[in-house]
Amino acid sequence: MRAGEPNSGRIVTLTANPSLDRTITLGGALRPGEVQAAASAREDAGGKGINVARVIAAAGIDAVAVLPLAGDDPFAVVLRASGVVARPVEVEGHVRANVTITDPAGITTKLNLPGAALSPRDASALITAVVAASEGAAWLVLAGSLPPGADDRFYVDVIQAVRQRWGTDAPRVAVDTSGAALRAVVDEAAPDLIKPNDEELAELAGVALGNGTDLAAAVLRVARALVPSRVAAALITLGAEGAVLVTADGAWQATPPPIRVVSTVGAGDSALAGYLIADVDGYLLSDAAGDDPADRLRRAVRYGAAAASLPGTQAAAPDDLPPGAVVVRTL
Repeated sequence: MRAGEPNSGRIVTLTANPSLDRTITLGGALRPGEVQAAASAREDAGGKGINVARVIAAAGIDAVAVLPLAGDDPFAVVLRASGVVARPVEVEGHVRANVTITDPAGITTKLNLPGAALSPRDASALITAVVAASEGAAWLVLAGSLPPGADDRFYVDVIQAVRQRWGTDAPRVAVDTSGAALRAVVDEAAPDLIKPNDEELAELAGVALGNGTDLAAAVLRVARALVPSRVAAALITLGAEGAVLVTADGAWQATPPPIRVVSTVGAGDSALAGYLIADVDGYLLSDAAGDDPADRLRRAVRYGAAAASLPGTQAAAPDDLPPGAVVVRTL
């Protein structure tokens, strides 16, 4: 057991804006303005925090997903089928539906609806539920967009409430969001980990990375302005180029093994889950694996590649991990 770690390997996620993810697979390229027959379709319980929890649970690690959910919402049926242990908070309004269209080349088109508004009472109840669920947890994951009605500082409020209640026993906090919500967390809440993609990182810093540049080097320059002064670590996903991990001690890039891309939806969520799985595995097994940043990054990229090779937002399980080497280099 590593000194100073919480007494549990459990991971708690918060999905403030969950979604019923409908994925439609086409037999050919999308033809806007025309009528096309779909080759297949599926529905998954989605939202970034739920996606992360599904992957973590599939790896055999304790995961609890906190989310707003009305008692009569049909989403509850799909959520139960996912096998995730959930702590729903009763709210008014139903979970939104997101539509993803994919073609045989792996090109993805997404239509995301805004979701039901979150009232101040609902927001307070969510924070209370997260604080309770975080007792003894190793990580708290705050993931996804914020619904209408939620203040940009909502994740800041969650982090502060959890740390105030549990003090030195509070879980480490990973945040995967974008825009004003991510900016507020970085400016005010000192998260232990952020997981933007390259575009979200550039938006956060107010810079352009530039086409044709060394993407890993470009995101490293931007991330170094944040790590470790405002963020303990940053895991930046780069699509086909893998991911970059930046900590106070160094920076690394990992590139994925060859895969056939089916759908990129949820690949970043799966990468974050893989990172946390590696960290918690090392803790639970009392070995050094979770302390090795290259190992955590390697697992993140392998899980992200697994998700990209699966249809819809299907949760990647250990049996789905692609073979082949994940190459890690020091930056």
